[in-house]
Amino acid sequence: MSQSDLGSAIGVSLRTVQLYEKEGANIPIKNLTKIADYFEMGIDELYSREVNEANGVYRKERTDSKKGHSISKLGPGKYLLSAPLIMESQHEIGSKNFEDLIFINSLPHIGFMVDQVSVGNYLAFEISNNSMDNGLTDGISKGSVVLGKRVAEKELHKKLEEEDSNWILICAGTIMCKKITAFDKKKKSIACHSLNNSPEYPDFEVLIGEVLAFYKILKKQVD
Repeated sequence: MSQSDLGSAIGVSLRTVQLYEKEGANIPIKNLTKIADYFEMGIDELYSREVNEANGVYRKERTDSKKGHSISKLGPGKYLLSAPLIMESQHEIGSKNFEDLIFINSLPHIGFMVDQVSVGNYLAFEISNNSMDNGLTDGISKGSVVLGKRVAEKELHKKLEEEDSNWILICAGTIMCKKITAFDKKKKSIACHSLNNSPEYPDFEVLIGEVLAFYKILKKQVD
């Protein structure tokens, strides 16, 4: 099919399709879903296929994890990480069942292009509000989807000292996206900061014991 045909099928311009076909393109989730639906395949399968110069389609080598995600090596320093996605509407049930493999295996998957991978537990999350939307490129708006890698509580302080990251915090009944700005060893608490300066998103402290799991955000996709 032509680029124009595909553009008409998913409701975007020819120029947009041309941009999508560039290596490493970041395609919005809603259009990625339309493309996958059009070709009658899942998003992870769509990303793991590639057309060679003879127009032959082949699958890339893929490793499936018992924790629900899969990793396909697409080339030197280029991997497709397909992770189970917890949608905004599933945050409450997801906060209770994020370690249940039956629940995890029931979730849809979404693919992220990453330059390196390591052994770990990966999940994707749809963001539920605009508390992390500062209007800049590093902001995370409502509807965005982020890829998170789980960090053990005992490694949290070290990770916070090493790098400046945004985090997904899974607590009882809720899933939050925040920046952790301080770690109080004596109080066993963390300070959570919102990038959005609106008064409706004040900073607050959370006791470490109230957080069921910490996921460091590795990448985001914009809806």
